[in-house]
Amino acid sequence: LLNDDDALELFKQTLPSPSLLQTKTSMKAVRQQALAMLRTVRKSADPRMDLVMLALSGRSKNFDKVLKMIDEMVALLGKEQADDDAKKAYCESKLDEAEDQLKELDGSLSDLKKDIANEQESIAKLTDEIDALVAGIKALDKAVAEATETRKAENAEYKDTMASDGAAKELIGVAKNRLNKFYNPKLYVPPPEAQ
Repeated sequence: LLNDDDALELFKQTLPSPSLLQTKTSMKAVRQQALAMLRTVRKSADPRMDLVMLALSGRSKNFDKVLKMIDEMVALLGKEQADDDAKKAYCESKLDEAEDQLKELDGSLSDLKKDIANEQESIAKLTDEIDALVAGIKALDKAVAEATETRKAENAEYKDTMASDGAAKELIGVAKNRLNKFYNPKLYVPPPEAQ
């Protein structure tokens, strides 16, 4: 069944390389492969990584120390990653809180700006009303002053008229008395004697 040409073609299509073959690797090849991987992945100058690479490039046949160092490094990196994740979560929560506070402050600021605009508008209206009232008071004062002048003039004219009327009445009384002296002597009143 597996010897058939169709089966061979099927295996060639599904498996690009003959991965079913068993390969033998030596400890030296594993060491060289690990060293090559560490050199390509190396991003920072970590002295522990340098020590592992030195141990791999050495001629030592015992990997127990290297494996122990690698295990310790993996555990330390895991702990550092957990610490970093916790710090990241803390920082994200603080950033969210800061953003919420910023939104609240922006809302408060916009509300205050609206209130200020409304108050300024009210102040402008009140200022206009006050100006109109002041102008009305000035006009009223002017009208009162004119009315006072008119009343004073009318009063002076009234006094002059009353004085003229009084003098005219007195003159008419004197003329009447003289007429009475001639026409009706009983009603005649002699003028008082000057002393």
